[in-house]
Amino acid sequence: MAEKKVMLTQEGYDELVKKLENLKSVRRIEVAERLKAAIALGDLSENSEYTDAKNEQAFLEGEISDLEKKLRNSVIIHEEKSDTVALGSTVKIRFPDGAEDTYMIVGSTEADPDEKKISDESPLGSALIGQTAGSNVQVHAPAGILQYTIIEIIK
Repeated sequence: MAEKKVMLTQEGYDELVKKLENLKSVRRIEVAERLKAAIALGDLSENSEYTDAKNEQAFLEGEISDLEKKLRNSVIIHEEKSDTVALGSTVKIRFPDGAEDTYMIVGSTEADPDEKKISDESPLGSALIGQTAGSNVQVHAPAGILQYTIIEIIK
């Protein structure tokens, strides 16, 4: 079975590489030291420090494995100016209440609404994909159907 491709901007890819390097070079050493200290306490069968350190080590190794898999299966999104919204596009939209905001459409791995990065798989992101400036898009939300207007495709 083919592995799912992970869509990332260059910035998102670089962030994952940086995080992986930190986990491997800093966190692994910290956890190993914690494990070593717990072992030094003696009787491992009743040693909660040892159990906690082993659990942390397992979680860390899982996180490292997950990041390596994502990076191995990543496809870099090239942010190009286009007439239609696509992965990597930065889009200025008008909300139903008249407010305006700008979002970047990214893959789900690097989505971060606080940073104005929305996933192409989110209701709003998927509604925007393939649309052009001036288009009205409908988004099905818990509050009902909301209508947004694409003001501009910045890049």
